[in-house]
Amino acid sequence: MQLGDHHRLLDVLTNLSLSNKTGMAVAVNTEVIPKRNWDEFILKESDDLIIIEAAQGG
Repeated sequence: MQLGDHHRLLDVLTNLSLSNKTGMAVAVNTEVIPKRNWDEFILKESDDLIIIEAAQGG
């Protein structure tokens, strides 16, 4: 997914239907962004976004 500048992280996650999921971690440029900061974190065009969801299994 390609984005321009000045997108809030929470808006991107909401558009991907991921903002209300539990057991999920988000990193921007290898830095984990705490969920409490998603609303204020602004993405830049060159940022790499990694979303990790916990899964059960065995």
